[in-house]
Amino acid sequence: MPRTYRMRKRALSSEETRERIVKATMEVHDEKGIGPTTMSEIAARAGVGLATVLRHFPTYGQLVQTCGMHVWQELRPPVPDAAAATFAGLEGRSARLARLVEELDGFYARGAFRLRLAAQDRERVPEVAAFFGAVEAGIAAFVAEALRPEGLSGENLSLATAIMGFPVWSALEQTGVGSARLAEIRQNLLRCVLEPCP
Repeated sequence: MPRTYRMRKRALSSEETRERIVKATMEVHDEKGIGPTTMSEIAARAGVGLATVLRHFPTYGQLVQTCGMHVWQELRPPVPDAAAATFAGLEGRSARLARLVEELDGFYARGAFRLRLAAQDRERVPEVAAFFGAVEAGIAAFVAEALRPEGLSGENLSLATAIMGFPVWSALEQTGVGSARLAEIRQNLLRCVLEPCP
């Protein structure tokens, strides 16, 4: 068997093992949470030895970060670079608020399970905190761009960003209101920041 073929086959096998470890990690995270998961549990779920897991991911943080990249691709969170294009050409407050709520609610609906799960470990796992920091930067950029024509003060912009955050969406969503009603409520909350409600 030619040496190049053996090396290619070994590299492919190594990549398959790495992906199996990542998949197993995400499964255990979904069941137990990120913080409580151990490398031994991951190895057992992946059907490999602990040494194999450590060869691919020398630290738990590196493994969490790799899983975070997979979750990022799956959830497609808002990113600051996309904010201007998302709201380009929209005329009027109502159109901008509707687009903002549509974009963020779509992301939250896609990611609700994983976002709720990860939020439990945000303070304990630095890589989870970094993930949320990146997500929140995208949300803040979308809010700022959608409301840019309003010329909001720092405090009101902070309030609008908080209203558009995942915790508020999650609390409202858990009341059981439908998605259309939820979007309407969130737009009305934003209007109360822009023009205080009576």
